[in-house]
Amino acid sequence: MIDLLVAGGGPAGLATALYARRAGLDVVVVEPRTEVIDKACGEGLMPEAIARLAELGVDPQGQPFRGIRYVQGGQSAEATFAAGPGRGVRRITLHAAMRDRAAEVGVRFVCGRVTHVETAAQSVEAAGITARYLIGADGLHSTVRTDIGLGTPARGRQRFGVRQHFRVDPWSDLVEVHWLPDSEVYITPVAEDVVGFAVLGGRPLSLGNALAALPSIAARLIHAEAVSTERGAGPLRQVTSARTFGRVILVGDAAGYVDALTGEGLRMGFAEAEAAIDAVVRNDPMSYEREWTRLTRSYRRLTNGLLWVGGQPMLRRMIVPAARLAPGVFRRGIDSIAA
Repeated sequence: MIDLLVAGGGPAGLATALYARRAGLDVVVVEPRTEVIDKACGEGLMPEAIARLAELGVDPQGQPFRGIRYVQGGQSAEATFAAGPGRGVRRITLHAAMRDRAAEVGVRFVCGRVTHVETAAQSVEAAGITARYLIGADGLHSTVRTDIGLGTPARGRQRFGVRQHFRVDPWSDLVEVHWLPDSEVYITPVAEDVVGFAVLGGRPLSLGNALAALPSIAARLIHAEAVSTERGAGPLRQVTSARTFGRVILVGDAAGYVDALTGEGLRMGFAEAEAAIDAVVRNDPMSYEREWTRLTRSYRRLTNGLLWVGGQPMLRRMIVPAARLAPGVFRRGIDSIAA
């Protein structure tokens, strides 16, 4: 019997496996995809996420950015990270670097998918493997979460995301967030000559419509080569009744997700991975439940607050003007998502 089985070989699952190996645990990752995994996301690593990766021996190539700029109409507000620069990293680059490091430190991989979990007093069995603990890190549409009955229906209008990359020199060393009437556009420098263009909002969601609403950005991209295909994700909001069930623990998007609005998904996923391994080492899974609540509290409050404001047309139009009028408050909000 091994110490730990991880369902899902994306960044959250690989971070979990790396923390497990650092703690001396025998770990197997079950993942159906053998190739490098891509995903629709903003691809901005916050300073804390970069620091956590460095602790695990992972240093993915990418493009530094100093902070965030909000743009709305003809106005903008920006704030730089007090903790140092973030980094735009293509998801395929990040995944390759993390997987290489996991193999280097002795993580074992099994090609498969966890669709059913059998729990016992001292063990868990899934995908034909018996382990002391199972950590579900299998994403927004987690089959582990569904099988153990911890998912609950999300209320309200659901949001989705779509992204594509273009070969063009980044025109800013900030991540730009353009607030449109019914969606947000994220432009992230991910290489010296590539930017990521992502749109978040309700359906119907279209990169073309977003570009049409941003003529200055469209002018920069109109002759740029598309270096990836459009890729979508969603629905984004995922609600869980709990994050633990016996010896099963959920991390990353599988543990519940509010929205990609603040760009904290990877930062939170890495923090949850470390907390989950701490709980496994202490043989106290319920301690993770308490730590998850603490770790995600500010993220949930800020993201839910922004979503509520963004859902009120009158208030939505005031987001950037308010940030300009209260730069200190805006800066503190940006720092809260960075560290």
